[in-house]
Amino acid sequence: MASLSTRHLLGIKYLNEEDIRLIMDTTTHFKEVINRPIKKVPSLRDITIANLFFENSTRTKISFELAEKRLSADVVNFSASASSVSKGESLLDTVQNILSMKVDMVVMRHPLQGAPVYLSRHIPANIINAGDGTHEHPTQALLDLYSMMEKIGDVRGKKIAIIGDIRHSRVALSNIFCLRKMGAEVRLCGPPTLIPRFIESQGVSVSFDLRETLEWADVANVLRIQLERQNISYFPSLREYSLYYGIDKNLLNSLNSEVVIMHPGPINRGVELSSDVADSDQSIILHQVENGLAVRMAVLFLLATGN
Repeated sequence: MASLSTRHLLGIKYLNEEDIRLIMDTTTHFKEVINRPIKKVPSLRDITIANLFFENSTRTKISFELAEKRLSADVVNFSASASSVSKGESLLDTVQNILSMKVDMVVMRHPLQGAPVYLSRHIPANIINAGDGTHEHPTQALLDLYSMMEKIGDVRGKKIAIIGDIRHSRVALSNIFCLRKMGAEVRLCGPPTLIPRFIESQGVSVSFDLRETLEWADVANVLRIQLERQNISYFPSLREYSLYYGIDKNLLNSLNSEVVIMHPGPINRGVELSSDVADSDQSIILHQVENGLAVRMAVLFLLATGN
């Protein structure tokens, strides 16, 4: 059986094209599983997985937990706010204590970039990065890719726009790595203050014109404004941001061709997307949520069986 070239999922930058295609193929299998009347399989019956979330999460945490349970794994959930971390215990001590209970795999979200890489160098368990600071969110990029492929086929040569708060988004960086490895053209669009300097070195183009970008794109992956990560004002107001970079139905209807709309969630309705766009036939946002479960089942299965 084919296996991944790595025993962790620390970021898309550590995967090669063959790894990504294997994950996509395995996701198709598990998407069939989750649409059966009996959705549970015994694939990870002897595996114990700890979900360590040092940051708030709703969709990702639920998606991983459900994926683990659908694979019949034993699941331990850990919340930093209710743990000894709040008393000053180090990350490594916390995880080593959990691993002493014979945990095989760790799914971790952490506010500091590089935390999953650090752990992978010190503990024997498989590590899955569920988001580290503003660095990477690999399973989100994989589910975004799978959703695009379902809608438009192979992304090689396709034009994908990533619109919004690029500076503070781990989703944007993972998507850039993933799409470029798979041969897509990528353009970033947003206010100049929210586009990182030197980002073109990643093989992407940059535009500050939303209409021009949407006319160019086959797919628009729209990101939310992450106010919780901003310690200064990067634009005058949400109203002004929405005026220049918000997408409504009138704008979409005025384009020369139809563009697929995506969003990793949560949506700030009326800011980056209007409700009539988020809920329109051009939107595949709910498909992303469904595909997220299948992608995470695929990643968990491949890492566990790769041992």
